[in-house]
Amino acid sequence: MPGQANQACIDACQACAAACHHCAAACLREDDVKTMTRCIALDMDCAAACEFAAAAVARGSELQGAICALCAEVCDACGAECGKHRHAHCQACAAACRRCADACRAMSVGS
Repeated sequence: MPGQANQACIDACQACAAACHHCAAACLREDDVKTMTRCIALDMDCAAACEFAAAAVARGSELQGAICALCAEVCDACGAECGKHRHAHCQACAAACRRCADACRAMSVGS
């Protein structure tokens, strides 16, 4: 059973991955999809990074610090891009990315 900090990171990563998947799908339904391509690409990268980090923390990987540091970096990039767009799904994703980056950064320092 993961500790409280570990569980908080896992939860933040899983929530961020879900927000990124939702954002990417919603971006694909926007009228001007071409302007959303970077957002979609970063959403996909971020979801993958978050899923990887959540799994690494859940299993207590000896590399979880490095994996969480990478996840925080990807979340920062995705959050910054999503934050540029006015769509509600992008703003929700940006907020989830910020929360996940904070949780992952705490894990990467603590490892």
